[in-house]
Amino acid sequence: MQNPNAYHYFEKRRGPFRNLSSLTVAEAEAVSQQIRQQGRIFASQRSSDYMIIRRELEQLAYDKFTAKGGRPLQTYPQYMTLGRCNWLESWYVDPEYVNIPWEELPAEVVSFTYGDLFPTMRYEDSKPYRKQVYTKDEIIELIRIYGLPQEWNAAGEQGPERYIEVQIWDNRVVRTYR
Repeated sequence: MQNPNAYHYFEKRRGPFRNLSSLTVAEAEAVSQQIRQQGRIFASQRSSDYMIIRRELEQLAYDKFTAKGGRPLQTYPQYMTLGRCNWLESWYVDPEYVNIPWEELPAEVVSFTYGDLFPTMRYEDSKPYRKQVYTKDEIIELIRIYGLPQEWNAAGEQGPERYIEVQIWDNRVVRTYR
């Protein structure tokens, strides 16, 4: 298998890598409330405690990644998918994406979850990739075993994993793509 690129999906008029986690708690809640009130995009369906849970899960991912030798340079990641995921385009009114080649993803600041961080860390079943964070080398082996979720679970009928999430813990990696 050829290593897939990382993809970041976003609302075209807003631009890429606009991250709620980069804001203060109050700022993030204000933006989240505005998104919920507008009700136009997928993110408008998020619960009122979304940011609290998100920050807890980001801390958990950070801790798991550093325990494996990762060297994150910030406390929150930028989010991407490993490989294309057409389903994510449906989250936006006017979707756009950027992609970063595998070779431009520095192993020391990039982690992965097999599925979105939220269900991966919170969903209870017996799948071995739940509650796990993977390094660049480890995710390749996992893909050899299970494949890409967007290929075997494109419609989400076989569980919550719809893509492999890429967490980039250094904004310098995405800077040229903004």
